[in-house]
Amino acid sequence: MSSITELIKELRDKTGAGFLDCKKSLEDNNNDIEKSIESLRKKGLAKASKKSDRAAIEGAVGVYSNDNFTAIIKVNCETDFAAKSDTFLDFLDSLGNLVLENNSNIDKEQFLNLQFEKGTVQDYFNSMIAKIGENLILNDLLVKENKNSNYSFYIHNSYRKNIGKIISLVEYSTTDNNTEIEGLSKNLCMHIAAMKPESIDISDLDKNLISNEEKIQKELILNSGKPSNIVEKILEGKMKKYFSEVTLLNQYYILDQDKTVRDVINQYSKFEYNLISFDLINL
Repeated sequence: MSSITELIKELRDKTGAGFLDCKKSLEDNNNDIEKSIESLRKKGLAKASKKSDRAAIEGAVGVYSNDNFTAIIKVNCETDFAAKSDTFLDFLDSLGNLVLENNSNIDKEQFLNLQFEKGTVQDYFNSMIAKIGENLILNDLLVKENKNSNYSFYIHNSYRKNIGKIISLVEYSTTDNNTEIEGLSKNLCMHIAAMKPESIDISDLDKNLISNEEKIQKELILNSGKPSNIVEKILEGKMKKYFSEVTLLNQYYILDQDKTVRDVINQYSKFEYNLISFDLINL
């Protein structure tokens, strides 16, 4: 006979219900798996398993912050209708607050295994799948420790003041985090959401990405019939254009197309403004 632990695991795998719900159902049904499944279905606790293979391409992204940490959470659902509902948005907010309450840097797997109420965060997801009636997936979790950094964010297509379809976040340091600097940082977030850079500068860009782009551009130049003695010169211009499209500091600023983002940041040099990192999370 299978051990009770093995039976609970089997029942959870088949239904998606929480640990304690499975344990109780087995106890009530003399450890009979099929009867336990039927019992859980009658209670609405086995709905999660029927929806877990559905495509979850809608959803929302939320940003949360306290004195110690800043976190961005992306949860996918099946429909835009569900994503805009208070039930879903309240669920996302509860997850964000739980991350902050944990008071540590944590990844997706660790977060889903955290104890929550009488089960885990994963059990909480399963119960919400049953409640909302759609598949729900924790798609992204980013946690940053504040330390000596400052953060600014921008939300595009917002559902609430901290939730939307796109969230861009910049981490920066400065000697004076005044309204000018806060405004600059907010505008940089807007720029990032619109232009979607790959990295801050050329030195941060994946070297394999650069090498691959060089090969592609060189082959295009050679196939165009240009003389071999000017190929390298043309390639240099092509790569300069490429870097101006994919690296933040070399992109033309959306609020002033005559300047690059680097030019704009340099105007705030008296505040020793330093852009440390950026993140862009969207559906």
